[in-house]
Parts: sequence; structure tokens; C-alpha cells
Amino acid sequence: MGQNRSVRDVVIPRRDDLENARQVVRAHLRPTPLDLGAGTPGDPTLKLEGLQPTGSFKVRGALSAVAAAPASRVVTASAGNHGLGVAFAANALGRQATVVVARTASAAKTDRLRRLNVDLVCTGESFDEAEEHALALAEAPGCYYVSAYNDPYVIAGQGTIGHELDEQLDGPLTVVCPVGGGGLASGLGLWAAGRGDVRVVGVEAAASTAVSSAVAAGRRVPVEAGPTLADGLAGNIEPGSVTVDLVARHVHRLVTVTEDEIRAALRYLAAERGHVAEGAGAAPVAALLAGKVTAYGRVVAVVSGRNITAAALASVLAGGRGDDVA
Repeated sequence: MGQNRSVRDVVIPRRDDLENARQVVRAHLRPTPLDLGAGTPGDPTLKLEGLQPTGSFKVRGALSAVAAAPASRVVTASAGNHGLGVAFAANALGRQATVVVARTASAAKTDRLRRLNVDLVCTGESFDEAEEHALALAEAPGCYYVSAYNDPYVIAGQGTIGHELDEQLDGPLTVVCPVGGGGLASGLGLWAAGRGDVRVVGVEAAASTAVSSAVAAGRRVPVEAGPTLADGLAGNIEPGSVTVDLVARHVHRLVTVTEDEIRAALRYLAAERGHVAEGAGAAPVAALLAGKVTAYGRVVAVVSGRNITAAALASVLAGGRGDDVA
């Protein structure tokens, strides 16, 4: 991401933003179910966000943000799942949408985007480059930029997972979620701050640690994002992203998982629990299987999405790397 980018003026969600997001999401989406498993640390409860109509939790924040957008066209950059969410939300709410993805984005996600009623732009070799292009496009009159993470309405929307857990489980809880730009962890952290008996643990891919690096430094620190099966977690974050402070204040701990640990989690989810997940969606389970999370009460892993190519999943299940297929 460019070093001379200006810092956008983004505020943290207010209480009414959280309630508005809850109402919008409730109007358009059914609560996602839980797989309770055996309830032991080695067999966590799963929050199955892959069962969303877009295959990912990102549709929650997209609905919240598109509903609040002050313009007829929303513009976004996405690794894929956020773009699918914005497309769904724009169609549901009667808005127009432009989605910018990198040329290296997952084919499982870009193929679905091409079938939707959005203007799809493929540019750049990374999410960072796609994000810069999207921000430039959003400067046109009548456009509004919706970040995949650095947006109060998106953060509020992702926090609706917590509101569903209020109705599904009693505390105490340890909620383990993936961390890319930090929008989901921020939303869950704000929800948990009002509970008192919930800890949120965020999980990054070891190949891309933008949020934990920023939290440790107290400011955005550009990182070199390596290749990862968790493509939805890869990339840097915007200068001044509000998620850094929200994660620092409200997320109990951040941990990382390796590519081998992500593959092991994908195999566990498919073979032991009967669920298809993408790399980012499996990251929380990877951290639990690797013993990187200390349980406080019941442990809930947010399996955040299912959008993985059939070839990559088949490779992993057969013992391959998942990135060894065309």
C-alpha cells in the first residue's frame, strides 16, 4: 500500500449504529446455526457463517454499511467475500456497486462476483493495490467507499454475530475469530465489552500480521504479506484504521497460525465435523487445534466462510498444500 496515503476520517461505531446494524441484518438474514460438537476444548462449538447466502460473514457488515451509505453507488475493494457481501446488499437495498479485486484474488470468489449485478474491476497484484484503486474510484461524485474493515457500519454489522450468540448460548464464552483487517474482531470486541463474561481471541495467518503488528507498535506498520491459504486475511491495513485501537482495547489476545495448521483445520472440519471452510474460516479452529487459545467457559470458533475452490480443498484433503493446483 502506498506510503503517502492520507488518513480517512473514520469514527468508531456508536450505540445506535450497533442497533441499526442489528435491525438491518435481522431483516435480511437468518441467524446462522451452531454445531455444538462435544463441547470440549478439542471439539469446539462452531458458529457456521459459511451458511450465509454469500458463503461468508462479510454480508453482515455489507448490509449495515450499504443501508447507511449516503450515495447511490458504493465502491469497495475486496479479497472476494466482502465484495460478494456488498453485491448482495446492493441488490437487496436497490443500490449500485463497484467491486475492485486484485488479479490474484481467489477464483472461487471472483467467479461468483462475475455472475452478480455489480461492476467488477480486476486490477493490481495484491489487495493493497486493489484497495488504493477503489479509494480513487470512490472520489467520483455520487460514490461512497465501503471498507471491508475500516468502517463503523461494517464493524457494527460484523458484531451482530455476537447478538446472535446472546440468544444461542449462555456465558462465559471464549469467541475465537479470524483477523485480517480487524473488522470482525472489532465488532465482536464491542459486543463483548457489554457482556463482561466474554473473551474475544483473534487469529491471524502467520504470513500476514498487519493488525497484531499495528497493535504492538501503537500505529500502522506496513508488513510483507506472504502467500497463504487464508487469502481473506492477507494484506495491509489503511493508515489510521480504527480497528487497531478497537482490537487493542477489546480483544483479549491475538495469535497466529501457520499454513500447516490451517490445512490441519480444513481437514478436521471436513472429516470430523462435516463442514467445508476456506482458509480464513478455518483459522480459528487451527488455533484451537494447535493449543494456542486458553479456554474461558465454552469456546466458540467463528468459521467465517466457505468460499474455497474445489481443487484447492481436494488438494488439502488429499494431503497436498492447497496452493499446488492451478
